Amino acid sequence: MLRGPRPEKVPSLVATACTLVGLLDIAAGVFPRFRHSRLHAIAEVLPGALGPFAAALALSAGVLLLLLAHGLRRRKRRAWRAAVFLLPAGAASQFAYRHSLIGVLIAGLLLALLLRHRSEFAALPDPRSRWLALANFFLMGTFSLGLGTLIVATHPRKVVGDPSLADYLTHVVYGLFGAEGPLHYTGRTGWTVGYSLGALGMLTALTTVYLAFRPEHPAARLTEDDEQRLRVLVDRHGARDSLGHFALRRDKGVVFSPSGKAAVTYRVVSGVMLASGDPIGDVEAWPGAIERFMDEAGKHSWTPAVMGCSETGGEVWTRETGLDALELGDEAVVDVVDFSLAGRAMRNVRQMVKRIERNGYETRVRRVRDLSEGELERVRRAADDWRGTDTERGFSMALGRIGDPTDGDCLIATAHRQTAHRQTAHRQTEMPGPYGDLKAILHFVPWGDDGVSLDLMRRDRGADPGMNELLIVAALQAAPKLGIARVSLNFAMFRSALARGERLGAGPVLRTWRGLLVFLSRWFQIESLYKFNAKFRPRWEPRFVVFRNNRDLPRIGVAAMQAEGFVTLTLPRFLRAGSRPRRPCPHTPTAAPQDVRAV
Repeated sequence: MLRGPRPEKVPSLVATACTLVGLLDIAAGVFPRFRHSRLHAIAEVLPGALGPFAAALALSAGVLLLLLAHGLRRRKRRAWRAAVFLLPAGAASQFAYRHSLIGVLIAGLLLALLLRHRSEFAALPDPRSRWLALANFFLMGTFSLGLGTLIVATHPRKVVGDPSLADYLTHVVYGLFGAEGPLHYTGRTGWTVGYSLGALGMLTALTTVYLAFRPEHPAARLTEDDEQRLRVLVDRHGARDSLGHFALRRDKGVVFSPSGKAAVTYRVVSGVMLASGDPIGDVEAWPGAIERFMDEAGKHSWTPAVMGCSETGGEVWTRETGLDALELGDEAVVDVVDFSLAGRAMRNVRQMVKRIERNGYETRVRRVRDLSEGELERVRRAADDWRGTDTERGFSMALGRIGDPTDGDCLIATAHRQTAHRQTAHRQTEMPGPYGDLKAILHFVPWGDDGVSLDLMRRDRGADPGMNELLIVAALQAAPKLGIARVSLNFAMFRSALARGERLGAGPVLRTWRGLLVFLSRWFQIESLYKFNAKFRPRWEPRFVVFRNNRDLPRIGVAAMQAEGFVTLTLPRFLRAGSRPRRPCPHTPTAAPQDVRAV
């Protein structure tokens, strides 16, 4: 049985010890007299020019060791190299400034441990992100400001006069930039404080510059050859999983099995290697692709995780890797042959569709290849402008593009209204929209030869409510003529908990859990997606998240939200070079997010 990369005890121990040594080094720079040493009496008669420099060196080494602790815990080779260089520097500065034999001994033991277990620290670097440099600037700047204030405040008896709090803060800010502030100290304390503040400012600048311009380890992307190989696998085995076609997103990486008959697509977000859906290809070759995936995670010390795999996929993942699985929610699948608007259960949907049709709307359901280039371009622009967010949401259940020449089998359902009117006090005035009569769009990707899977839902805010219901019904009714037997709709997170929690006799724990989900639905559309899906009387297919241990779940959750677009780090649209402003409909407010496929 293949096992995934398990957390090693040595890197964790080294990271903890590195944190301890870093704190000792910082203490040596900030509190130079916190430990009286017999050697200090001897040092008093020696030249003291080394004192301020040693304090700054100890402080710098301590801060850098704290920053390196996380990388050492993740077994990063670059962090190991930096720690091996910094430990002797920190030990020398501790001895020179406050004559601490214990500090030197601890640093020496940690250095020996690093050298003894250097083979444990072989993880490759993560893909470079400019946002990491920006985050480092703000975090290190805040940390340096706080620590600098502590440095200035530890010498109250050496300060000349009675400066105010504003003077203290001004002195810290000036010192971080290497300038002399308003405070004056007696003796050599001014030099010590000045060098320490300058060291903090220099560290903030150097670490930010390094993270911005460090040698890049490229992020995984589909090459043309990878995409062609994946398309062959999707064409042969795509009917097995409704999410199979989403593997063709071009911002994903891919690893293939040794035989080339199976593949796993993924994206790395915040140190988490996220796969989505089931592996692509022959089930017999899945273990080989999964092994390659786990090997890649081990090389970089990434946290492996799988989002939205089926029950079969979850069984294979857990059996082959020793990972664990947790039910994440359910996918709504409608069998076309069983769908009908008749009956009391479909009364609300039926009435809504009839009302919209009476208001002059009509629908068209076609393959992408059947649309003219002009109409396809209009659909692309409308879908982009009706999105309502700066970034495209979706990862595991979104393709991220519309109308690509290679996606001719995709399905587009559109709603049209020949004339749009505005009711005034005396008359109706015709108000044509910026996209002609186009009012709403649904985009589906192929699911084998006889199915489609919903990709995105967009509509004009000026259109009547119920556009999504209208287009789903239209797609289901047109499906038999297009050879479609099954339609995958939205994914509903924690559907079973919502359904069981509202039943008669539900226990207090289940009711509390449901109440929390309803509260979170204000931001994440959890309950609304469940109720929307339930309108069409689907069958529910469970989907799972696969993870290594419970401690990883919060980190995986944050990474998944980043991948799906719910947590983003992007500049405002008006600050981005080459960005064009969004073109909202001139007669309606900017649309809110309407892509409810991916959660």
